[in-house]
Amino acid sequence: MAFNTEQQPGMTESVAPETRGFRLNHSMLRVKDPQRSLAFYSRVFGMRLLRKLDFPELDFSLYFLAALDEGEVVPEDVDERTRWTFSQRGILELTHNWGTEKDADFRYHDGNSKPQGFGHICFSVPDLDAAVQWLDSHEVPFVKRPDEGGIKHVAFVTDPDGYWIEILEPARLTGLGRS
Repeated sequence: MAFNTEQQPGMTESVAPETRGFRLNHSMLRVKDPQRSLAFYSRVFGMRLLRKLDFPELDFSLYFLAALDEGEVVPEDVDERTRWTFSQRGILELTHNWGTEKDADFRYHDGNSKPQGFGHICFSVPDLDAAVQWLDSHEVPFVKRPDEGGIKHVAFVTDPDGYWIEILEPARLTGLGRS
């Protein structure tokens, strides 16, 4: 029998047929300076900007980024690309509220200081040691290196707005959470 789900209190035993086809498409982070954030996510994490949407009547812009697989084809037609973007998994939406970049004291809550809430986004990498070297070469600030803390083989860095980004190599985590 194929794996369905781990069972914990609160989990339903089966998937409601009405939810088949539902998929988590994107997570959104508010950013102070889109140019700085776009440079960070494209340069350091290899993400590509799929679509930018402006809402001048509401004074904000949305930037949808993805780490594309080699050879992955993204539609050139802007309407088809919009449809395609909203049908994917693992999209990062950066939301820029216009004017925040001009306010030197403006900061978003990162979710990890009190009161805690949002925690982090995560990138899995094929080689954690090489990724740490890459991040160091780009002077990305570390919250936790893979050899620090109670959970080894996992790193945390921060983006330009202070949001935490977990970095992990899946092959190193096979025994995670088991005594």
